[in-house]
Amino acid sequence: MKKFQCLSILALTGFTGMLLFGQNGFAYIDPSVMTYLIQAVAGVIIAVGAAAGIYFRRARKKLNDKLGIDENKNKEVESDDIIIKDTEDNE
Repeated sequence: MKKFQCLSILALTGFTGMLLFGQNGFAYIDPSVMTYLIQAVAGVIIAVGAAAGIYFRRARKKLNDKLGIDENKNKEVESDDIIIKDTEDNE
């Protein structure tokens, strides 16, 4: 654990140093790069939202089980029976 903390502090210090003492870059950014960036950000937001929704649903189910709450108590359930009517013409 101590090794991980030391490595984390070293990485954070190095990254901060690169941000503080970096050189300016004068480069052309193509407009398609901005579109790609927007798509990447949207993908990350959707993925985080989906993961949060899954964990929220699991936590709510565990809480309902602990408290003895049945969330399907007032729901109507349809049967899965398939009825086929034979409509042959009798001649």
